[in-house]
Amino acid sequence: MPRSLPRRPASSDALRAAAADAGDPGDETRRTPVLERRAAAAMAGHLGDETAARAALEDPAPSVRIAGYSSLVRLGAARAEDGARASADLDPDVRRAVCELAPHLPGADYRRLLEDDDPAITEAAAYALGEVRDASAVQALAAIAASHDEPLCRESAVAALGAIGDGAGKAAVLAALEDVATVRRRAVVALAAFEGPDVDAALERCLADRDWQVRQAAEDLSG
Repeated sequence: MPRSLPRRPASSDALRAAAADAGDPGDETRRTPVLERRAAAAMAGHLGDETAARAALEDPAPSVRIAGYSSLVRLGAARAEDGARASADLDPDVRRAVCELAPHLPGADYRRLLEDDDPAITEAAAYALGEVRDASAVQALAAIAASHDEPLCRESAVAALGAIGDGAGKAAVLAALEDVATVRRRAVVALAAFEGPDVDAALERCLADRDWQVRQAAEDLSG
């Protein structure tokens, strides 16, 4: 998976949510219950306790809810309504965790998350769409690959287009070969999913790229 993006400065709502989750750092009596609930929610997945895992989804602390979703996935008990609920969660950490659970959490709306205001979630959603091979998202991913302000989002979108391998995404992957080095590296690897003289010509050009990792990837693919 592509590297994680640095977080944007937290909004006042996000800060309040974090405080509700962790408690006052100086007040151990407020922090301990959350840690205990999170541990119990995580253990539910190892103990086969679906009831406890589902109860964690109602917890006010985002970290406990994340543990609950993870346990449901571990148990193979996640339902479509669980994914839909998680992807609409008000907390950004929960929404991002949904993406990291793909493709094992059904019902999650990764295409909506691709449009999230938080670029870290956009990056994770692109990864998730690649994991579930959602060809209906190719156009949206191509738009992210072409114009998103964050290079890591463009990189993740290019990787997803390669994972999906739909021909409609080829032009966006070829265009990404003109991007910054990290995106070009991902684009060369993504070209493995496509064929045609334009792909062959692009790989030939990449053999002379100024970035050695791009050159190496092109050489490996050219074989």
